[in-house]
Amino acid sequence: MKKIFYSVLIFASATFVGCTDLDEGIYGQQVADDFYATEAGVNAALANIYNEVRGDWNGKGIAGADRGWYDLNESSTDEMMIPRRSDGAWDDNGIWRAMYQHTWTGSQEFIGNTWNWLYRSIFKANLAVELLTKANADPSRIAEAKVLRAYFYYMLMDGWGDVPFYTENNVTVEQIPQTPRAEIFKYIENELKSNIDLLPTTKGGQFYGRFNKWAGYALLGKIYLNAQVYTGTPRWADAVAASDKVINEGGFSLVPNLYDNAGSQAIFGDKLPDQEVILSVYVDALSAPRNIIGIRTLHAPHSNALFGFGGWNGATVHQDFVNKYNDADKRKDQWLFGPQPGGVNYSLNISSLDNAGITDGARNAKFFPVPPFDGSNSTSNDFPVYRYADVLLTKAEALVRSGGDVATATSLVNQVRNRAGLANLTGSVTLNEIYDERGRELVWEGHRRQDMIRFGTFTAARTFKAASSDKYKLFPIPAQAIANNKTLKQNPGY
Repeated sequence: MKKIFYSVLIFASATFVGCTDLDEGIYGQQVADDFYATEAGVNAALANIYNEVRGDWNGKGIAGADRGWYDLNESSTDEMMIPRRSDGAWDDNGIWRAMYQHTWTGSQEFIGNTWNWLYRSIFKANLAVELLTKANADPSRIAEAKVLRAYFYYMLMDGWGDVPFYTENNVTVEQIPQTPRAEIFKYIENELKSNIDLLPTTKGGQFYGRFNKWAGYALLGKIYLNAQVYTGTPRWADAVAASDKVINEGGFSLVPNLYDNAGSQAIFGDKLPDQEVILSVYVDALSAPRNIIGIRTLHAPHSNALFGFGGWNGATVHQDFVNKYNDADKRKDQWLFGPQPGGVNYSLNISSLDNAGITDGARNAKFFPVPPFDGSNSTSNDFPVYRYADVLLTKAEALVRSGGDVATATSLVNQVRNRAGLANLTGSVTLNEIYDERGRELVWEGHRRQDMIRFGTFTAARTFKAASSDKYKLFPIPAQAIANNKTLKQNPGY
């Protein structure tokens, strides 16, 4: 059961706080070293990092609550929008519309939230590496902390380019140097290559929701897939090799049905299947919140009819994206439009970004709320960071871009299509088909902004959005960060 290990981590995290307050000196250091050499000490150090991974308010976590990393990477794309409703709901001083239309600034709340969360996470990862190294802890656990740290730097590099970089906590904010994106890429690559093979190969059990070897290679494949964006130099063969480690050695396969008759729970429910999901974010609405993705999309009468509490009637998508799905595609079922329980009738058409009708826009059932619930503020859906389908599509794209084995690439894409109830492609797969397949398969899982930048579509015009400047491929460094560290240079154009 996933609950067992995480209840241990919650307890260990509380223990961790007390142990870091030990008196200075030889005796205190010896006690600390002895503690962090134990299983309880290791769990405490790692729990302090994983506590940052799950979603919560004020931008904490990979996904789950709003105004953080997830929304930066979703509401800025073509697969999610939160329009102002005709009753004034979701106006929020225009922040959601600014994300969709690419008019944000360095004072945008999501940007500051995510920046602060990532640097807080890096601080905790640095601390864990230091404590476990001094205690001569098991090398696999030190490696886990280092891979987590590399993951946080990957998100910073992806979002902001040149960012402050440090791996020891004995520096003040104004002393942290801003390091070029290509150098941080190299650091992440080296850190992953040095530590991935030290990670366990175990899936599930106490390693559910934690970086194992296969999650490490999935991350390595991601940085290679986007290497040309980050450094100017493509690394397609390396993306294939990293993906092959997962495909050939990880023992993963596609779950036969993406969705069950509840609309989402076959993969996207309380416990994500180890058969396909490589890395999960553990969520429990009562003890380790939170996931609001499903609640945020449904209109209140619809949600009340299904779950006994009101949805927030916010997130939707433009009909152009829904129309990317063939009617025979089982994945189209995740988009709810037309009559629904509770007397709600969603219109596929969205009339306006500034004054949308109350029921304008399809709603997404991928993260349909699952119990336990915490009122209307959280459900217990775990979140998939990396799935096997993503790895298959990563390898396929890298093969096509490199001019490699297109027949294999086509077969990989067909695996994903077949699971969705679609026939094989009639010819060799193209990059455009892979792009659309990634959108249909991975919608609302946090990958779209990165994909759109890589395929050159992110700043293009779309309905309700004019073509935007290339500066928006990076977020601005938050104004408060620059105020705290005068050596920082703002990203061009901001």
